[in-house]
Amino acid sequence: MEENKLHTKFEHNIVLRNMRMGDYDALREMALLIYPQMAPWRKDQIESLLARFGEGQFVIEIDGKVVASCCSMIVSMDIYTAGLSWMEITAGGMITNHDPEGDTLYGIDIMVHPEYRGMKLARRLYNARKELVIRLNLMRIVIGGRLPGYHKHAEKMTAREYVERVMKKELYDQTLTPQIQNGFVLKRIIKNYGPEDHESVGYATFLEWTNIDYQPNESKRYVASHSVRICAVQYQMRAIKSYEEFAAHCEYFVDVASDYRADFILFPEMLTLQLLSFMPRERPGLAARHLSEFTPKYLETFSGLAAKYNINIIGGSHFTVENEELYNIAYLFHRNGKIDKQYKLHITPSERKWWGVQPGRAIEVFDTDKGKIAIQICYDVEFPELSRIAAQKGAQIIFVPFCTDERNAYLRVRYCAQARCIENQLFLAMAGNVGNLPFVDNIDIQYAQSAILTPSDVMFSRDAVAGECTPNVEMVTIHDVDLETLRRARQSGSVLNWQDRRSDIYEVVSKV
Repeated sequence: MEENKLHTKFEHNIVLRNMRMGDYDALREMALLIYPQMAPWRKDQIESLLARFGEGQFVIEIDGKVVASCCSMIVSMDIYTAGLSWMEITAGGMITNHDPEGDTLYGIDIMVHPEYRGMKLARRLYNARKELVIRLNLMRIVIGGRLPGYHKHAEKMTAREYVERVMKKELYDQTLTPQIQNGFVLKRIIKNYGPEDHESVGYATFLEWTNIDYQPNESKRYVASHSVRICAVQYQMRAIKSYEEFAAHCEYFVDVASDYRADFILFPEMLTLQLLSFMPRERPGLAARHLSEFTPKYLETFSGLAAKYNINIIGGSHFTVENEELYNIAYLFHRNGKIDKQYKLHITPSERKWWGVQPGRAIEVFDTDKGKIAIQICYDVEFPELSRIAAQKGAQIIFVPFCTDERNAYLRVRYCAQARCIENQLFLAMAGNVGNLPFVDNIDIQYAQSAILTPSDVMFSRDAVAGECTPNVEMVTIHDVDLETLRRARQSGSVLNWQDRRSDIYEVVSKV
C-alpha cells in the first residue's frame, strides 16, 4: 500500500441511515441477543413500520454490519392521560395508528448490539430522532423507557425508589441513564408497560424531549440555530515512557470533550513529537523520519477514538513520510469512520532547517456532519489567501493546530487568526502546546493560549473571543458556535466584509 494512502487502512465506515427490509435478519438477531426473554421483531411488523413511516426508522452500520437501530412513529397525545402500554401505543408493533398530522414522535425501541456498546451509538440514534423532529416541526419526542436493571433491586426497593437512585447517579441503568444523558426529562413511571419484560418487572419510565424550535404555525419550518460545539485542547508536552502513555493522555481529552457533547476536538500541531522523548536521541531530521514509523498506530488510535466517543477529531499534526518526502500533516478523523488530511502548505524556516519538511500543495475543505470546515496548520493561517479560498469553497469554521515556542511567535498566529475571522466572517478554533520536552531538539519550550474566535460584531462574543484558555496551563476550552448567526452576520451585520469584497478590481484564485 502506498504510504500516502496508508490512512485509508484504518478508516471505519460508520453509516447512520434509514432502515430497509434487507436489515430484518440483523434486527432479529440483535433483538434475540438483547431481549432473550421477549419475542423479537416479526417481519410483518418491520414491513408495516417501513410502509407507514420509513423516515422514522434508523439503523447504524459499521463496516457494512448493522449494529444498532431505533424505531418510531408519530402520534397525537395528551402525555398525562393517554393509555401508555407499549402494545396500545404501537398497535401491537404494527403502527397502524401512526398519525402523520400528529405533534409527537413516539420512540418505539432502540437497540445496540452488545459487542458495540460503549461507542455512543445510542446517542447518534437519539440525535437522528431529534433532527427528524425539528425537520418535521413536531413538538416533542416521548419514550416509554425500559428499566432493565430493576429486577436486581425489586425485592429491596420500589420502582420509584430505583428510578430516583438512578437519577441521582447512585445506580446505573443501561436504558434510563443514557436517556437522561441525552436530554430526556422524566415525567412519570408507567405500570404494566410491558408485562412480558421481566427485567423491568413490567415497569417503564415516561420521558420527554421538547423541541424548542417548534412553530405552532404548520407552514413554518424554521430552525432557529445551527449550533456546533468545539473543544480546543491546550496540551502539555511532557516526557513519556511509551506510545501507550501518549495514547492514554489523548484519550483522556477525547473522553472529556465527548462528556461535554462536543462535535469537534482540536489537538495542537506536532502533537506526536512527544513520542521522541522516549526514543533514542539522534539528528533532528532522522528523528522526524523515525517518528513517521508510528503513523499506523497513530491513525488506528485516533480513528478508534472518533468512533468510540462519537466525535470528530482534528488530531493535531503528525510528521509523515510519503514517497520518501517528509510532510507535516493534520488528519481529520470523522466520527463516521472516514479519515481526511490536510498537508501544511507553508513551511517555516526552522521546519526546513531542523527536519527537512516539504510543503503540501492542496487547499482542502472538508464536508462534515456539522458543516464545511478547513484546517490550516500554524504558519498557514498567517497567509490570508488560504482562508479566503477556503471560505470561497464554503468553509464556515477553520481549525488551526499550532506550535509556538514563545509569546511573540504565538501572537503572530493569534493576531492573524483573528484577522481571518473578520475578513471572511467565519469561526476559527486554535489549539497549541504548552510545557517542555528538554531533550527533544527544536521543541524544548512551548507557549500557547488556545482559543475559539468569532467575527467582531454585536451578535458575537465580547472581544470576538468565544472561549480561551489560561496561557501556558494544560486545559481545554469548550464553546458553542452558531452557524445560523454566522449566516445572518454575512447578510445583515454591522459591516459586510464577505459581501463587500471588490471582485471587480481584485480576486484570490487557487491554482490547484
